[in-house]
Amino acid sequence: MNLSAKMIDRRTSTPKGNHSYGPFFLEYSLLAEYNLLQKQKMPGVYVVPSYTSPLCWYGVIFVRQGLFQEGVFRFKMFIPGNFPDGDCPRLVFDHPVFHPSVDALTYELDLRRGFNKWKRNVNHIWQILLYARRAFYKIEPKEAVNQEAADAYAKSPERFRSMAAACVAEWRRRLYDPPPTDDPHYITFHPFDPVTHESARKTMMESGAPVAVNGRGGGEIGSGGDGNGESANRGKPSDKAFPGKNLPSGAQGLSFIEPGETIQIFSREVS
Repeated sequence: MNLSAKMIDRRTSTPKGNHSYGPFFLEYSLLAEYNLLQKQKMPGVYVVPSYTSPLCWYGVIFVRQGLFQEGVFRFKMFIPGNFPDGDCPRLVFDHPVFHPSVDALTYELDLRRGFNKWKRNVNHIWQILLYARRAFYKIEPKEAVNQEAADAYAKSPERFRSMAAACVAEWRRRLYDPPPTDDPHYITFHPFDPVTHESARKTMMESGAPVAVNGRGGGEIGSGGDGNGESANRGKPSDKAFPGKNLPSGAQGLSFIEPGETIQIFSREVS
């Protein structure tokens, strides 16, 4: 109780109980959110807090199927300084995404449909990430922030499919661009290089280390990923590789796809 009392910022607390908390409580809240996030099953979604600020998280979404299949979308999440009592955190993509729920100018994902009002102890950051992942699989054209994308999806499916494919291609073209920041936690990618990555790949495959290894000829080193032939060399995975309950003894659920193969989730290297 004494520790809790010290956490409250008396200068901004109110009789109604809507307190603004000091840095201790904010740090505790963010750690709790990150620990809770790691317990969720969100294949293809990885995040890591910025090195310079815990209120900014870097993330990436790997889309496995649907209209945006093979898309690799990096984003930043901005968390209010009075979390968890403030507004809903914001999720902003690094580049344009042709999607009804993504603003064409700011690249921000519209979260109003899922989080009209942020509720402490009810809403969590992992729910935002799950919502963002779902947006690429179940597209909602109503109340769109990008009306052009919404009209294309509703009235011209072939045009939307073409624009979505072009969007995915553009993001993949940017995959190896230099990072826009010197933050060491920003997630970057490099083509698979046997000299650099093979030893790490073997270690993960043999020891069952809790890091997902995927991709056409590439393993995600450090930040994880799905079917994209790249290796990421910064950041940490937000969730562990999923050990399948029905896998043979010693199997860890890791996957690795050779160049030219069809992407198959949970595929394994032939021993």
